[in-house]
Amino acid sequence: MSGSTPFKMRLVHLDLKGAPPKVSYLSEIFPLFHDLGANGLLIEYEDMFPYEGHLQLLRAKHAYSPSEVKEILHLARLSELEVIPLVQTFGHMEFVLKHAAFAHLREVALFPNTLNPHEAESLALVGAMIDQVLGLHGGSSWLHIGCDEVYHLGEGAASRRWLEQEQHSKAQLCLSHVRAVASHVLARHPGTTPLLWDDMLRDIPKDQLAVSGVPQLVELVLWDYRADLDIHDKVLLMEKYRECGFLRLWAASAFKGATGASQALPPIEHHLRNHAQWLQVAGSGPADTLQGIVLTGWQRYDHFSVLCELLPVGIPSLAACLQLLLHGEFTDYVKSRVESFLGISSLDITDSVSEGAGSFPGSSILALITQVSLHLRSSVDALLEGNRYVTGWFSPYHRRRNLIHPVMVQHIQPEALSLLARWSSLVQELEAALQLVFYPDAVEEWLEENVLPSMQRLQGLLQDLSQAAAPQPPSTGPTPDTG
Repeated sequence: MSGSTPFKMRLVHLDLKGAPPKVSYLSEIFPLFHDLGANGLLIEYEDMFPYEGHLQLLRAKHAYSPSEVKEILHLARLSELEVIPLVQTFGHMEFVLKHAAFAHLREVALFPNTLNPHEAESLALVGAMIDQVLGLHGGSSWLHIGCDEVYHLGEGAASRRWLEQEQHSKAQLCLSHVRAVASHVLARHPGTTPLLWDDMLRDIPKDQLAVSGVPQLVELVLWDYRADLDIHDKVLLMEKYRECGFLRLWAASAFKGATGASQALPPIEHHLRNHAQWLQVAGSGPADTLQGIVLTGWQRYDHFSVLCELLPVGIPSLAACLQLLLHGEFTDYVKSRVESFLGISSLDITDSVSEGAGSFPGSSILALITQVSLHLRSSVDALLEGNRYVTGWFSPYHRRRNLIHPVMVQHIQPEALSLLARWSSLVQELEAALQLVFYPDAVEEWLEENVLPSMQRLQGLLQDLSQAAAPQPPSTGPTPDTG
């Protein structure tokens, strides 16, 4: 199936730190991943993993059970998808360090993202997390240990003291922790190779990387989600890593979750360009330099941020990007294949997404979210800010004072009621579709963020209208001067 693609491994990233899908949905979507050209999954469990013992407090309310994790692995095998788990062990540790029981292990007290690498308890903590995750992923060839975006590293009191000794550097501090975590993986799970995001290593001098011992312990994953990534710069970076001793490198692109923290619909053209450029990078270096590519699909920018594009909404983008990787370019033939896989009549890559239902798992969610994202707010804005009867006779001034000409109620109320009924019906349909795929907290969050503000504005207008139209007691206050 892979044809001439330079990427032997093509992993779909499942970011479960926001809107984790129910196992029933994964059972529907894994066969499609395989058909589209994926042969692996990178599963970032975060708080959805069923941690036990002293780590049990890390579990989210709807965390998968051990039997559900085993079922996910079984479903992946049925679709010939190799599973690589991801455990954050340095940066992006918010889901751990937000808890009072582990807050003392923060590098900086007010910043729960980064782990203090100096505490023996820190290594024991991530070691226990790794052991529990790999305990349910027996025989996993790789484990991704994260280590990206380790913000504020070196700013804690213990780090500052360490840096003052013998002219230590932040690079050495970073490499020391990476070496300790990777060594734990290799010692306790000798058949498993650690993967590592590359961003914290990019600016470290070549000689320092080479002597650190890290290149012999991990395989680096170079990530860049831009539509205009610098191909030459990326090839030079790969050469640097190879010269330092990293024998195997991976790439990481994005099919969603990389163009805005609150993005609702993925810009497919952006993601296609990103993948096309990664193909150029792979073709510019020595053959087989890049072992595989991770198609990331971030669900939140961090543990505390809002949800970005939901997984079902990102499926057309994922399909287009996987097919591009397999065929080398996005021709009309490849586009027609994507449309056939998804049951979409016409995929418009220049728009956010194509309006209209497909037949892939979750396609109804895509169709309904497209309607909400493109039209809900604008239709309410048009009524409240563009309707001449509302702006001329029922302004905020009038609404606060319950003032309205009785005739104007007939000009405003029917349209507002009609709009509310139309959106209430669609939102009810969307909520039912979301509940089939996601747990209640994710459904509540998405609707509250993306639907509730506009619906409340519309309901508020109707409430004020009813109140103003009701018979009012005699007033001694001023009325608008009509000239």
